[in-house]
Parts: sequence; structure tokens; C-alpha cells
Amino acid sequence: MKAAATILHADLDAFYASVEQLLDPALRGKPIAVGGGVVLAASYEAKAFGVRGGMPARRARELCPQLTFVGGRFAEYQRLGDAAMQVLADFTPLVERLSIDEAFADVAGCTRLFGPPLEIAQAIRRRVRAELGLAISVGVARTKHLAKIASQAAKPDGLVVVDPAGELAFLHGLPVELMWGVGPVAKARLAEIGVHTIGELAGTPAHRLAPLLGCALASKLTALAWNRDPREIRTQGRARSAGAQSALGRRPADARIFQPTLRDLADRVGARLRAKSRPGRTVTVRVRFADMRSITRSRTLPAPISATASLAEIAEELVREALAGHPRERTISLLAISVSGLDERAVMQLELPLGLADEPRRPGSRTGAARLKADCAVDTIRRRFGREAVGYGTALMGAPRSVPDAFRQLAEKSL
Repeated sequence: MKAAATILHADLDAFYASVEQLLDPALRGKPIAVGGGVVLAASYEAKAFGVRGGMPARRARELCPQLTFVGGRFAEYQRLGDAAMQVLADFTPLVERLSIDEAFADVAGCTRLFGPPLEIAQAIRRRVRAELGLAISVGVARTKHLAKIASQAAKPDGLVVVDPAGELAFLHGLPVELMWGVGPVAKARLAEIGVHTIGELAGTPAHRLAPLLGCALASKLTALAWNRDPREIRTQGRARSAGAQSALGRRPADARIFQPTLRDLADRVGARLRAKSRPGRTVTVRVRFADMRSITRSRTLPAPISATASLAEIAEELVREALAGHPRERTISLLAISVSGLDERAVMQLELPLGLADEPRRPGSRTGAARLKADCAVDTIRRRFGREAVGYGTALMGAPRSVPDAFRQLAEKSL
């Protein structure tokens, strides 16, 4: 473990909305939201009225009648996000980018050049403001988890440095939902036993947490509550999985809803796997119900796949299994597909037509090879003419399109 606070977590403030206000001065100081039917991002002025990302536009306008919606300039988001990350890279090569607008950086090896971590963080904030016109909040701490929490505490447009001598005093007074892994469901369950702060979680015996959160998450959160986080900055790590998700609002748990949505998700994930020639063996689906509870189901295959149709069929079977196990659930709010066990040197083993039940999904079968060939043709057309030029009818006609594809591509991690 490091003895000094040299890990930075830098996070651009209300990034998408801030870019829109930067590019259109008439929007500055006004409540705005990026999106259309759903709020993709909100400015701080809109957040003050309770507007949040993922909220239906109708509800957002009820909370803030003067709210202005803008469509989104995705090329500008990418350009400015890359530029901000380059500012970090000018100080240290040890940068781990988490998304388009946030990253970790380890500055332990560059303090002789640029001064102590506090001065480096201040210089980063000055440069991002001067060169890009954007606000960036920075947290500095001894561990990645604490640095991320510090940057959240610094928002908006602030800087928080956590002295190693006062780590637990800083951490234990904060609300438990600031921790990685504590979403709305976990927060509600912890509240049932009187746990509202990180300090209260740290003092709760494992045997009380495990039945609520599961043994693995309970153990992880307990360690983080005591600031035990040995993870180091990963600069070159390749993704071990590819995934996509779609928020549905509150929709019936019906095949007419989940089939086209799963086809759309499989299309997005499969295209990314094929682009990098990295098919995967394990397909996982996540179903979130109206009460924010989520369940997952997965299946590991004998051979890695990347064909859209095969991924969609397997995902549909897994969703049906999940819903069959929860017959009282009538409403779903989110669906997600991920593929792991990625193979970088996949060799296709041709298979004889033996009439196996899963033969069409096997990449070495005649049908499996035909599916992949059709997908590759679609990929080629899209690279030349854009994603909307061609697609699968079941996905195009039925999947929710409230989130533009350009926004999805920014949010989804590349392999």
C-alpha cells in the first residue's frame, strides 16, 4: 500500500450538459437537459430542481417547467473528453480512463517534476478550465476508492485532498451510497438495519451484512469502508468483457418488449466483439424489476461466439429463465447483456451436421457460419454508410430508441 496520497480521480462536472453550455453561451446559467424522450444528462441548474439522468422527459418538465432540452453534440463530447484526458497524460503516463469524462492517475513518480500531488491537481484543474473551458473536480487520496469518493465530495468544480492520517475520519462520516457497489437496492437494505453512513457500515458485523448483500459484496464493502483497496492503476488492460444495457422505464415483462430489446443489445455487443475479433464464451443477462431489484443469469458455451442472432437467442432464453423464477414480477425497468471469456485467438472448428439442438448457434456449423457472414456484411455497410444504414428488423421495429446510438457508443467501453 502507498504511504502517501498520490492517486488522483478526475471527473468532468456535468460533462455533457456543460459542453452544451460551453458551445452555446445562451444556455449558460439555465437549467438544461441533454436528450429527448429521456434525460441523458442534466446541468447543475436542472439538478437543483431534482432532474436526473434516466428520468422521463415528461417528469423532468414537471419538476422544472423552464427546462431546455438539447439534442447532443456527440463528436464534441468525444473531442473534449479526449482533450481533458490528455491533460492528465501530460503529467503522468499512469492514467486509467474509466469513461469519456473520468479517469484515475498515479502521480507518485512525477512529483520531482511538477511538485506535490496537491499542486499537480491544481495545475490540472487550471489547464482544463483555461484550455477547454470546462470544470473538473479532483480527489486525491492514497487509494483508488477513496480518491473517487473525494472527487464526489469535491463537486462541483472543487478539489479535495485526503490526508493519510485522517482517512477514516473523512470516510466514515459520508453517506454509504457514495461507495462503489451501493446502489438504490443496497442502500435501502442497509437502511433497514440502521446503516446510513460508511462508518456505520464499517462497524457492522459481517454476519449481519451477508444475508442482505451476499457474502462477496459484504466482504468487499467492509474492506472499502476501512479503506483497504490494493488496486493499482491499470493503463493497458484490455477489457475482459463487452456489454450493453437498455433502460426501459416501467414496461410489462412481456416477450413483445424484451425480444426486440435483446436483439438490439445483442446487435450492439456482437458488433463490438466482431470489430476486435474477440468472440466470447459466457453470455450473461441482467433483468432489473420496477423496484430496482436485479437478477442475473449466465451460460457458458463450448465455443466462443459473436453472431448477433446467436447472442440474442441465448439472451432471450436466459431472460425467460429469470422471469420464470420470479413469476410475481410483472414489470421490468432494465435489460442488459454482457459477454465475457473473450478469446483473442479464436480458431473456428468446423462441425458436421449432426442435428444437435444448438447447432445453429455453433460458429463452426453451416448455419452458425452463415450467421457470422451476414453479420460481417452488415458491419461492412455500417462502417461505410453509418449504423442506421442497415439493421435487423426485429430490433429496428421494436427496441426503445430513447437513447441515441451516438450516446450509447460514448458510454460503452471499447474492447
